[in-house]
This record gives sequence, structure tokens and C-alpha cells, in this order.
Amino acid sequence: MRILMLSQFYPPIIGGIEQHVRNLSAELVTRGHEVAVATLWQEGLPELENDRGVRVYRIRGTLQRAAWLFSEKQRRHAPPFPDPELVAGLRSVIARERPDVVHAHNWLVHSFLPLKVWSGARLVLTLHDYSLVCAKHRFVYHDSVCDGPGFKCFGCATAHYGLPRGVPTVLANWTMGLVERAAVDMFLPVSQAVADGNDLVNNRLRFQVIPNFIPDDVAATASRDRSYDAQLPAEDYLLFVGDITPDKGVLVLLKAHAELPSPMPLVLIGRRDAAIPANPGKNVIILENLPHDAVMRAWSKSSMGCAPSIMPDPCPTVVMEAMATGCPVVGSRIGGIQDQIVDGETGLLVPPGDADALRQAVMRLLGDPALRARMGEAAKRKAVEFQASVVVERIEQSYRALLEDDNRARKHMSSTTDQVANDRAT
Repeated sequence: MRILMLSQFYPPIIGGIEQHVRNLSAELVTRGHEVAVATLWQEGLPELENDRGVRVYRIRGTLQRAAWLFSEKQRRHAPPFPDPELVAGLRSVIARERPDVVHAHNWLVHSFLPLKVWSGARLVLTLHDYSLVCAKHRFVYHDSVCDGPGFKCFGCATAHYGLPRGVPTVLANWTMGLVERAAVDMFLPVSQAVADGNDLVNNRLRFQVIPNFIPDDVAATASRDRSYDAQLPAEDYLLFVGDITPDKGVLVLLKAHAELPSPMPLVLIGRRDAAIPANPGKNVIILENLPHDAVMRAWSKSSMGCAPSIMPDPCPTVVMEAMATGCPVVGSRIGGIQDQIVDGETGLLVPPGDADALRQAVMRLLGDPALRARMGEAAKRKAVEFQASVVVERIEQSYRALLEDDNRARKHMSSTTDQVANDRAT
């Protein structure tokens, strides 16, 4: 198959989606497919390069020239509507690559939609978040899970994007959402929570829940980088990995940890938000900017992981990585975490924002090493479901199903045409 990925950013711009697109593209190349990526041009990077067998095209957009619109110079995202220059750039890439399948991952899909019929390609859209219904992508309103789009979206988006951009962003996202629902041949939400939040079932849209994935050998990386061992506690500790923010439930975790009868060390690894103090409490260690191998090492040495999000995380990769090392996780019963942790088997689920329930779950595991060990082994087995060899195969199958639909449609049309011709001849 010839596959074109659409992602507004791509490494060396790093983030969860960017790394996912890169790993998925490289994995598909190893399986014999022709894969290209179209992404936004970034200053200092080549317009065309080969990355592990993947052709990467960096195309320019009109909106990206208006630097004042964006808070981060290197993350001038695609707009929630077709950008004329991006449409032209994608047309050039498609003419060169002639893809069978276009697989989009974020708002860059909007600049492909005017080209969809012309391209002849089937369109797959992975929903990594709630962008089909939420202009902020997060599906959170006033620090709680949103109950769905409505007039309140205008105030919510304005508070996030600012007055000049908030209302236009909501209107454009709603309009293009209607177009997406009609044009996308297959949605791939990364969790059931994302499918539900984007209202795929009620709209009778074709979709398959396919999660993010981890490399098959990700657990082996835990032994590669020992350079940070001295910064980790020598004995049992709790571990949180991710953005150290209130949304991720860090304040709830700190409260639960402080109320443990004999608090063991709590290690927080990630980028610290200004809302979290640099010295948040006794026996709390914050480590920022650790390489991935060092993070995996930290998981392998920890007693248990904590994923106490109060927002509906779509599909946190850190939970999969913890499970792959045999680390049981106490997580919030919210978002995609519910798809990952089997409550009472691979870890424990607690109500989001409930520090007391979180504390009790941690104490339960700390007080029962045998249970912790059983859950760790079960977590390892569950993590296999999230390995690349399993997940990428499912993505391939979704491509094949769409192309087989095309073949059946062409055969049916050919058969009908032949029948009409025979009827006329007789």
C-alpha cells in the first residue's frame, strides 16, 4: 500500500502524537509499505528528507506566517479550516505520492478535505483527543469533564485562545467537524472514552477503537540508562510520569501522599507547571528532562505507578510503559486509563480528584507485596495488547478493509455496467 500520513508536527518537534506518527510510519515501512508524511514546514529543517525509509515533506501554510497568532514559535499549528497554501502543498505531495490511504492525525486534515475526492484515496483519521467536538481538544469545562458542545464553548475557547481567536476557532471547528463526519472513511479513536466524547456512536460513524502503542522491546530499555540511578531512591518509591500539572492530578497525588501514615518517597518525572511548587513536600522528588531510557529504568525500579488524572486523558502511553515493566498502576477511573488498567487485576482504579480514595488504594498495595507482585505480572501480560506488533497490525487491517470495500464497489459497478450492456444488446 501507498500511505500518506498527515501530522501538523513531526520530529524533531517532539510530542506524543509526533512520536506516534514517526513510529507508526517506520513500522509500516518495515512491513513493506510505501509511506510518506506531510507536515508543517519549520525553519532550519529541509523541505524533503528521508527518515528511516519514510519520505517527510514539510509544506508551508499561510497562517503560519502570522507569528503573532501563536504562543510557541515552533508550534504554529494548522488552522481548523482549509489553509490555501497547505491545500496547494498537499496537492503537490499527493500528485507525487499517489496514496491509496491518507491517514490524518490532527487539524492538518482540514486542508486535505477539499482534495479528498480528487485524490481518490481513502481517508482514515486517528482521534488522539476530542477535537471533533472540542476546539480546545481536551473536553474539559471549568476543570471538570465537559458534558458536550454548546454555547459555553465560545467563552471556554476565548479564555484559552484569547478574544480574537476563540470564537472563530469554535465556529471553524464545528463547521469542519460536520465536513469530517461526511468525508472520513474510518475513525480510529485511541480509547473508548475518545469515541464516546467525540459522539461517534450517536452519529453512526464508522470507527474502530485502536490505542496508541509501545515498542515490543520497550521494557528492555529499562536497563540501558543507569546514569540517573543516584537521583532515584534506593528503596521503594511511588512514581508519576507526565506533565506535572493540576490537570494530571498532581495536586491530588501530593495530598494523598502527604496523608500516608509513613510516606515512602514520591518521584515526579516530567515538565513542572508553575502551579506546582518546586519543593512540594517531604519525601517528594521532582526530576525534569529525563531521557526515555532513564524513565523506563525508573519504572522498573518503582513499587507502583500513579496516574491520578482529573481530565479525561485519551490514552496515556506512560501507563502502558509502566505495565510493560511489571509495575502495577493506581489510576483514575476516567478517559483512556479505564481501557488500560483492569481494576483489581493489573492495578486499581479510583474516582478522579478523590485524594482519600487514592491514598487508600496506595496503602492497599503497599501493605500487600504479594498482591502487588501478582498485579505486576498481570500488567505485563496486559501490556502485550499495546505492543506495536499487535496494534500496527490492527491499523493495517483497517486500511485493507477500506480498500477491499473499494474493490467490491468497483466489481459491482463493472458487473452492473456489463449487465446493462447485455440487456441493450438483446
